[in-house]
Amino acid sequence: MRDFGAGFRYLLLGQRWVARHPRQFWFGVLPGVITLVLYGAAVVSMVVWGGDLVDSLTGFADAWPSPWLGLFRGLFTVGLIALVALVAVLTFTAVTLLIGQPFYDAISERVDRSVSPDGTAPESGLPLWREIWIGIRDGVRILVRALLWALLLFVLGFIPVVGQTVVPVIAVFVTGFFLTQELTGVALQRRGIQLREHLTLLRSRRLLAWGFGLPLGLAFLIPVVAVFLMPGAIAGATLLSRDLLHEPTVGGVATT
Repeated sequence: MRDFGAGFRYLLLGQRWVARHPRQFWFGVLPGVITLVLYGAAVVSMVVWGGDLVDSLTGFADAWPSPWLGLFRGLFTVGLIALVALVAVLTFTAVTLLIGQPFYDAISERVDRSVSPDGTAPESGLPLWREIWIGIRDGVRILVRALLWALLLFVLGFIPVVGQTVVPVIAVFVTGFFLTQELTGVALQRRGIQLREHLTLLRSRRLLAWGFGLPLGLAFLIPVVAVFLMPGAIAGATLLSRDLLHEPTVGGVATT
């Protein structure tokens, strides 16, 4: 459990770092605001046309007698709302990172410089266009995996008892891991670490990843909170990445 506590500590240290660097904080809020507007439009669309969507998806049950039709569609609506919420949490970070990659890369680099013993930040050595392409490619891959997990959990949610008890717990852990993966990708990409190696690093220290991502995922359930936590989450993920790679860190923030 020591790693779990360390992960949570990095989350707090990241928020403290941006609190001490307000320019970086407001710089990092902008991409989240853009994503929030896009997601807000999607939610409004869901509210307006959600009923018609449920009726269309469950057309095969039109002939069912009462009360089974109403109960089934009510359960389906709840499940659909849960799916939308899960997809929003799982994809919010990935979409925000795609939109704000230059913003968050700059924050991550400043964090590296501020805690590195020699005041430098690792660089991939790749051309800018190549870095952007790799960031987009890996971001899309993570996004697809997140959507597949969300769909699987949505289907499992219809299993009696298990779907209402075990599945939500699994969803929380899946969300926490994905968030840590997405956020550490900013710092690790600058170090030339590809997605497969990235996953291997996180899987070797799952408790560290969950300690960082679980509380963040719960906080991200509130969209506005997610926007304001993103800059600090990037800063904390950079510190966590240094821990994963056993890089020396000044200021007593490293745990290894």
